[in-house]
Amino acid sequence: MTTSLDRVAGPVFTADDADYATETSGFNLAVTHRPDIAVGATCTADVAAAVRYAADADLPVGVQATGHGAVATIGGVLVATHRMTGLTIDPAARTATIDAGVRWRQVIDEAARYGLAPLNGSASDVGAVGYTTGGGLPVLGRAYGFAADHVRSFELVTADGTVRQVEPGTEPDLLWAVRGGKGNFGIVTRMTIDLVPVTTLYGGAIFHPGADAPRLLRLFREWAPMLPETTSASIALLRLPPIPEVPEPLRGKFLTHVRYAHVGDPEVGALLLDPMRRAATPVVDAVGEMPYTAVDAIHQDPTFPLPFYERGALLPDLPPEVDDRILDLTGPGVRTPILMLEVRQLGGALARPPEVPNAVGARGAAYCVFALGVLMPPVADAVPAAVDAVPTALAGYTSGDFVNFHGRPRSAADMSECWPAPVHRRLLDIKREYDPANRFRYGHALVPAA
Repeated sequence: MTTSLDRVAGPVFTADDADYATETSGFNLAVTHRPDIAVGATCTADVAAAVRYAADADLPVGVQATGHGAVATIGGVLVATHRMTGLTIDPAARTATIDAGVRWRQVIDEAARYGLAPLNGSASDVGAVGYTTGGGLPVLGRAYGFAADHVRSFELVTADGTVRQVEPGTEPDLLWAVRGGKGNFGIVTRMTIDLVPVTTLYGGAIFHPGADAPRLLRLFREWAPMLPETTSASIALLRLPPIPEVPEPLRGKFLTHVRYAHVGDPEVGALLLDPMRRAATPVVDAVGEMPYTAVDAIHQDPTFPLPFYERGALLPDLPPEVDDRILDLTGPGVRTPILMLEVRQLGGALARPPEVPNAVGARGAAYCVFALGVLMPPVADAVPAAVDAVPTALAGYTSGDFVNFHGRPRSAADMSECWPAPVHRRLLDIKREYDPANRFRYGHALVPAA
């Protein structure tokens, strides 16, 4: 019998195929997908055919480009988009049109040829589409807002296999929902985003000894609110493993990591940073004027796949009690399997509504806290409880969570914490309209309203 999969140009895999495991794996090695069918999509028509097949067979559908955001096992039909790497830059309009499998590194390098930059996050190896549908917290977010604020249009395959052009004048509800509502409404096969006129910034990383964490956290709490919107900063407590992938000065160390990015005059950037720079004797000070193409040097996220477990939380303020609880969990002298706990300043353009409204749920927060551990011996079994303890310890000071940092969803109520109540209700209504059978039920899934 002929099915829609017979018309797929890309490869189709089942568990019996030799390349099935490679096709279904992703960056987060803690999650193993086990779909009945994996479709290696090469174009929008392949994605639509895969979704129609799933609808005819009454199977759920999941999508993966890089697997950085994998939080739960995908069954049914997995659409792998990593072969869809088309990218077009329009320098006059300052836009990029990006296919579903494009990583930010490709956009950064191509846009730089025209003196432009995308609003990517801390790691350029992340897929551009999945990051953006969750809202996207850029390195330069305080200056420009969330990545989702700068989406002009999507091409989207909805649960019935229909290819929709999602723009303000055609599908306004979907445009609102997909920008911040993650993968609940369909599979994005292409998007057009704004680029910003940035070629260089004053930024980088300062690593201080972990023993200085109490003083640096207190100073960060006093210093960050004084920063202008042109400056973005965060502070993290790191326990780096003694492995060759970690540079020698940092290998096996407990460190306090200041992450810094300033758009504009580098002398102003240096002056603004000076209090944090001089607060302790650094192990490494790697902040200076840099091309935007070197943006990964700020956060220095891992570039190789790992099995990891993560949780996040938003805070409307940063009172001293939060410092105390962070230090109780990850400070000097504490034995913990948490690899990283970051406090990132929000506000600025991140706090303002976009020109075209969207479903980003983190707009009212002043800070976000994010914790991560690696599920590897000898600490693998201890990681989930230690990471989960972070939002639990901060519960009296938090105001929900940012969906891209949420980690594994635990329930429908848990997922609702990623958006203010009115936004969540509207998302559920749109989900019911476009995906009443909850075909897209993996990852950070919403359950359609009855």
